[in-house]
Amino acid sequence: MDKRKVITAYRRGFITMQECAQILGIDSPKILGMMNETDAKDKRALKQQPVSG
Repeated sequence: MDKRKVITAYRRGFITMQECAQILGIDSPKILGMMNETDAKDKRALKQQPVSG
């Protein structure tokens, strides 16, 4: 299963943090780091890019 989908399901309240960690096969503290990583990537993707020309 795609890690991003599991994390999204957790954020939307469909599964608990424990279930999320279990699905991903990691311990609960590591999941917080993964979510922070995902947040940073999402923010960079949404950041407005300058138009050169």
